[in-house]
Amino acid sequence: MVLRSSGKARVLRQCWIDEDANIMMNELTLLQRIVVWILPVIFAITVHEVAHGWVAKKYGDNTASMLGRLTLNPVKHIDLFGTLIIPGLLLLSGTGFIFGWAKPVPVDARNFKNPRRDMAIVALAGPVANLLMAIAWALIARLGVMMYPQAEAVGLPLIYTGIAGISINIVLALVNLLPIPPLDGSRVLTGILPGYWAWQYNRLERFGFVILLVLLYTNVLGSILAYPLYFVQQVFFSVAGLPGG
Repeated sequence: MVLRSSGKARVLRQCWIDEDANIMMNELTLLQRIVVWILPVIFAITVHEVAHGWVAKKYGDNTASMLGRLTLNPVKHIDLFGTLIIPGLLLLSGTGFIFGWAKPVPVDARNFKNPRRDMAIVALAGPVANLLMAIAWALIARLGVMMYPQAEAVGLPLIYTGIAGISINIVLALVNLLPIPPLDGSRVLTGILPGYWAWQYNRLERFGFVILLVLLYTNVLGSILAYPLYFVQQVFFSVAGLPGG
C-alpha cells in the first residue's frame, strides 16, 4: 500500500513492499496475481489460526482440537468475508495491499492454569507463526533468485510467490500485534494490565472492528505501520536476496 504523505522519504512512499517488487507485481495480469497470491494468503491466514489452537492445547485447552480446528485444511477456517471477499476486493483494487482473516479458533481460557498469562502466549502464537512463514517464503524467493534467469519458467514464479508470502505474513503479524481488541496484541496487553484495567480495556472489543475501519479509512493505520512494515520487510528481502533488502 503506497502512502500518500506529501512526498517524504522513500520509506514513507511505501507501506509493505519494495518499489521494485511492486513494479514486478503490477506487471502481472489479474489472473496471474490471483495465482501468485492465493496460496500465500490461504496459508498465512490458516496457519495463524492453527497456531493459536495448537499452543492453547499445549497449555491445557483442547477446545479447538475437539471442534476439528487443528487442521491445515483451509475449508475449516474460511470466513466468507475475511478470507475471500476482502482479499479479493483488495487484489482487484490493485493497491498492492492484501489483508484478511479466518474464523477465529475457539479458545477457552478457563482451561489454563494461569489464564491471563497463558492467553497472552496463545495470542502471540499467531504473529510468531506468520513471521516463521515469512522466513520460509523468503527462502523460496531466494531459491527463485538463484534459478533466475537460467530457469526463468521456474525461478520467476518462485520469486513472485515468495514476495507475496513475505508481504502477507508481515502484514498479518504486525497488524495483529496492534493493541486493539480483539487483535492478538490486545490479549497480550490484557495479560500485563492489572485486573480492573484489563477488564475495562476489554470492554472496547465490541468497538474494535469499527476502530480498525476508521483507522484504515483515515490512513492512520498506514501511518502507524509504515516504518515497522518497511524495516521488517527489508530484513526478509535481504534473506530472499531481493532488491531493496
